[in-house]
Amino acid sequence: MRQQETQVLDALDRNLISILRKDGRAPVAKLALILDVSRGTIQNRLDRLLSSGAILGFTIRAHHEAEQDVIRAIMMIEVAGKSTSQVIQKLSGIPELTHLHTTNGGWDLIANIQTTTLTEFDRVLSVVRMTPGVINSETSILLRSIGHV
Repeated sequence: MRQQETQVLDALDRNLISILRKDGRAPVAKLALILDVSRGTIQNRLDRLLSSGAILGFTIRAHHEAEQDVIRAIMMIEVAGKSTSQVIQKLSGIPELTHLHTTNGGWDLIANIQTTTLTEFDRVLSVVRMTPGVINSETSILLRSIGHV
């Protein structure tokens, strides 16, 4: 995993990222037209955002019905003392953890987990629980999405 450089994103970077969140496959020419800059500017920005780690990759968003065999869960994680950054670094290397959040309250971190089998799910739980610095966790499998309320 590459180290994210400390960088300040300007308005063009933020607008570019916003457009890519909606359409990660938008061609450079279309992005340039929407943002009213040259294709070279867009390509340079994309290269910089990718190399710095500000953009981690491009993906699709599938309709939930297209992914019926996916097991999704949230895992609340308690971390020992001041080891949160080390735990985050270790957990960031687990591909089945699709998102990792810091939080307040009784738990230090919340992880979104996505696997395709219960065996794989069990393995991920074990890996997280055996991570040095993790002292407690609680996991809930997401059964059905209600949608936006």
